[in-house]
Amino acid sequence: MTEMNSGNDQIVEPAKPVPTGRWLEVFAVFLRLGLTSFGGPVAHLGYFRDEFVVRRRWLSDRAYADLVALCQFLPGPASSQVGLAIGLSRAGYPGALAAWTGFTLPSAIALVLFAYGVSALGDVSGAGWLHGLKVVAVAVVAQAVLGMMRSLTPDRERATMAVIAAAIVLAVPSAWGQIGAIILGALAGITLLRAEAPSDQASLPLSVSQRTGFIMLGVFFVLLIGLPLLASVVPTQSVKLFDSFYRAGSLVFGGGHVVLPLLQASVVPPGWVTNDAFLAGYGAAQAVPGPLFTFAAFLGASMGPEPNGWMGAAICLVAVFLPSFLLVVGALPFWEGLRHRPTAQAALRGVNAAVVGLLLAALYNPVWTAGILNTGDFALAAAAFLLLVMWQVPPWLVVVLSAAGGAALAMV
Repeated sequence: MTEMNSGNDQIVEPAKPVPTGRWLEVFAVFLRLGLTSFGGPVAHLGYFRDEFVVRRRWLSDRAYADLVALCQFLPGPASSQVGLAIGLSRAGYPGALAAWTGFTLPSAIALVLFAYGVSALGDVSGAGWLHGLKVVAVAVVAQAVLGMMRSLTPDRERATMAVIAAAIVLAVPSAWGQIGAIILGALAGITLLRAEAPSDQASLPLSVSQRTGFIMLGVFFVLLIGLPLLASVVPTQSVKLFDSFYRAGSLVFGGGHVVLPLLQASVVPPGWVTNDAFLAGYGAAQAVPGPLFTFAAFLGASMGPEPNGWMGAAICLVAVFLPSFLLVVGALPFWEGLRHRPTAQAALRGVNAAVVGLLLAALYNPVWTAGILNTGDFALAAAAFLLLVMWQVPPWLVVVLSAAGGAALAMV
């Protein structure tokens, strides 16, 4: 029996049993994807389907759809989590590590080199091209807000939740305000939203024991609770870094762009990274392929206090992605039961509405307040938004054009 995906005209046969692959094979495939996968998480999921369902037939369409559903349910970068799961199904835990490394390494290296370039140039806070990167961040985040509002807040109840969450985050500009908004969204979803559980019974292509799942989830929560305590007892910069980025990776629902307010609240107020450098790096992150979470590598390399450079980048990168690995492996044995519970689905819908509010608040502060300083900046941001949304110009090209536009405006 065949299956057809509504977003692709190709008919895809169910995947046939295949022997366990080797981690080198997984690494090679994901490295190529890490070098070529532009366009953000939604585009990444399309590339993955073409590669692993249509071409290589490592898993079936239904199994792939079920993996995507699991990773959308969990906090963290959905496309990277799907990649981890595919690597795990193909070559076990070494395959999961190979998939993450191959997909993440190209953009991480590019952003670390960008951080070194900015550092080598000295004081570039007034450079026009750098301000152009801050302006393009306005267009990118506005596009993300628009897309997430359409899919995650389609009714007045969830739209109201998003606005309330944005108000909370702006009133309490710290990680606690963001956590509170997410918790409130979950409670509001359970109370106000009624979700029907999915009727399909597609099974996951992975075999992870419940014992392993419990261990992974236990490690996840021990680190989430224990790292802040450890940072207070052992106040070294390395522990503080790992704690901040692990917490950000643990609480990001709704895609890579939502990590922006969490990371900004972690690194800018204590003075680890300047707000100008933060927004410039975020703009540059749009121009590279692979997951947006590799923005953490730029921040680690740009840190004022040590560890910074390559060591700081490695610490931040591992910390921000570690929750994804623990949650994916930990949730697999329990997902079949959980995904058919209406209460869990209602809570998730409320959380998704809240994260739209988080991103809406970030669009205003720090993105808009730092990027739009005059009418020229507004015109440049509007042009970038038009190119992204209406003309479907690749994000990397829009970033380059905006940097050039910022340099031109600085000379006027």
